[in-house]
Amino acid sequence: MNVSSFIANRVAFNNQKSFSRIIIRLATAATALSVASMIVTISFVNGFQQAVSNKVFSFWGHLRVQQYEPDKSIIAEETPLTANDSVLRTIHSMAGVQQVQAFATKSAVIEKNKEIDGILFKGVESNYAFQNLQPFLKAGTWINFNDSLYSRQIVISQQIADELKIKLNDSVNVYFISPDNASSFSRKLTVCGIYKTGIEEYDKLFAIGDIRLLRRVFNWENGEIGGYEVFLKDYQQMDATREILHYALPAEWICRTTKELYPNIFDWLKIQDVNRNVIFIVMSIVAIINLITCLIILVLERTRMTGVLKAVGSTNWTIQKIFLQHATIIAGGGILIGLFFGMGICLLQQQFGFLKLKEAEYYVSVAPVQLIGWQIAAICAGTLLVCFISLLLPTFLVRSIKPVKAIQFR
Repeated sequence: MNVSSFIANRVAFNNQKSFSRIIIRLATAATALSVASMIVTISFVNGFQQAVSNKVFSFWGHLRVQQYEPDKSIIAEETPLTANDSVLRTIHSMAGVQQVQAFATKSAVIEKNKEIDGILFKGVESNYAFQNLQPFLKAGTWINFNDSLYSRQIVISQQIADELKIKLNDSVNVYFISPDNASSFSRKLTVCGIYKTGIEEYDKLFAIGDIRLLRRVFNWENGEIGGYEVFLKDYQQMDATREILHYALPAEWICRTTKELYPNIFDWLKIQDVNRNVIFIVMSIVAIINLITCLIILVLERTRMTGVLKAVGSTNWTIQKIFLQHATIIAGGGILIGLFFGMGICLLQQQFGFLKLKEAEYYVSVAPVQLIGWQIAAICAGTLLVCFISLLLPTFLVRSIKPVKAIQFR
């Protein structure tokens, strides 16, 4: 029989009222609060980063391949180049590439009832994967490419529609400016759909139309494009794939990740990791301080028991293990309670979405949650391990207790 475990269990599960019972409950509650807070924090941060990243990637893909232009803004309109089968084969040969689609963007002005707004007209082809954008479509449909010349339909954002008081199926005038002679070309298009991503950088700027319209307006050759959007099976391979493509593509082509195109969004997402780490540190300190305080009180309260055990020949380490195992039971109970409440809050948020956010500021209207099993297990195991190591120090009080004085202790 393990004497330390036997005595620790008898002490821990003793229903006799004592001053330490209040302290034990406080320590258990503090540990539960810390674990629940860490689970909720990491789940909300995971969900938030995934939701916002997916919005960005759905609109632009994970990589953008286009002509190398060092003096031009990386999100401005592109210089057209002819679609290159060799480049396409190179991109498709990369492991993890899921989809490649052509695009082109041009600055334009949209006008309705003498109200105007500047936009970037994003031209796409008939094989464009609109299913990636389907969650953002608020009204209408995507573009119909059946017209042999070019589609006379356009999809605009909810923000642009509200500003210009445009409704579904309204006709709008879109003006394109020629960079050669500063002349403008106007086309009357029908609003067939209205989208909303919740990301202001997209919603205030982009409209989606037929790339053949850009070719006709700007006298491009048939097959000229602005570049390629590349979708990967695993977004975490963006940097590795970009590095490989950098050396595989012809000299006049360049590959950039979406993170490079919109660094402000992804830098902001990284800040959430800092907030998460701060909460983890604070909650861990709270749990450790409460458990150490609890253990010191337990040792002092059981001074007579310690003296008797020493008098009958128990070693200091045996007695230390009694208190260490008692404190571990308290910590384990707090971790289980925290796990229950932490996961419960996350599951309720997933089901009902009771925590709302301002979409204009946070890019999402409901706080998203992503539960990752190994992370939750690591939080529980890590908390137990850190608490166990931290509790070793206060057990050394046992070594300073003298049996004769302890037995006389009242």
